[in-house]
Amino acid sequence: MLENNVHNCALAFEGGGYRAAYTAGMANVLLERGIYFDEVVGISAGASHAVDYVSRDQDRIRRSFIDLAGKRKAGGIWSVLHGRGFFNAAYDYQGCVDDGFMPFNWNAFVANPAHIRIQSFERDTGRTVSFTRKSMNSLDQMLMCVRASSSLPGMMRPIAINGHVMLDGGLGIGAGLPTHLAEMDGYEKIFLLATRPQGYRKVPASPRMRHLYKHWERTYPLMAEALLTRWSRYNAALDHLSELEHEGLALVVRPDQMQVTSTTLDTQKLRHAYLMGHDQGMRELSRWEKFIFG
Repeated sequence: MLENNVHNCALAFEGGGYRAAYTAGMANVLLERGIYFDEVVGISAGASHAVDYVSRDQDRIRRSFIDLAGKRKAGGIWSVLHGRGFFNAAYDYQGCVDDGFMPFNWNAFVANPAHIRIQSFERDTGRTVSFTRKSMNSLDQMLMCVRASSSLPGMMRPIAINGHVMLDGGLGIGAGLPTHLAEMDGYEKIFLLATRPQGYRKVPASPRMRHLYKHWERTYPLMAEALLTRWSRYNAALDHLSELEHEGLALVVRPDQMQVTSTTLDTQKLRHAYLMGHDQGMRELSRWEKFIFG
């Protein structure tokens, strides 16, 4: 059985759609250095990083947020015109594994003893749900959990698990920041790879988006409420994270600059973001190791 070597510090991945191309480069720095954590948590795109990191597949971590964007059936106008949303969730999680374009090393995932926790949001009850290995008894179940953590309202078709429609975990507790997932498992020390630069704060939804949320409120009131309040809940979670940083209990690695967005599908731009994240990780590695192992 594989052995981890970081026992008292959790690795956390923030989401952010294709901004995760940047943190993919950072995640691979950890794997290249053989830095393995006992606890790995993530939300939305961070959930994809979490399971790929646990499988220790550097190629998949890189390709998931670069090569996949270049597939026509994965997202964009083609996907919208075919009624599958801006992101074709059925292909992006399960389909790309089934057709061999983005294979997943299930045996390595199972062999790694690391604990994993990712988060989703139950549309009709407003309940925050987290998935651990107990929910991932097969490759298909694991992929369903990751998709459930990442299903953005209006951008993807949601998925039902055990009869419950699940949405992006960023709608739930923490509003997208996964700090609390590690704390749930008793970890006080957290190493978080963020997809937002220093000083970022969310602002209230624009009038146009508020109008859309109000429209959804008629049918899905708890989802609409989560979307309307997400900005303030994210900032509160950010304040808590800042307190942990001040106490020396968290190291938040923020991108030096973020030149892509959550919906960027230009593979050249995404590859550049990956390389920037990797370069930043190499520059900061000694600081990372001091915190992780200190």
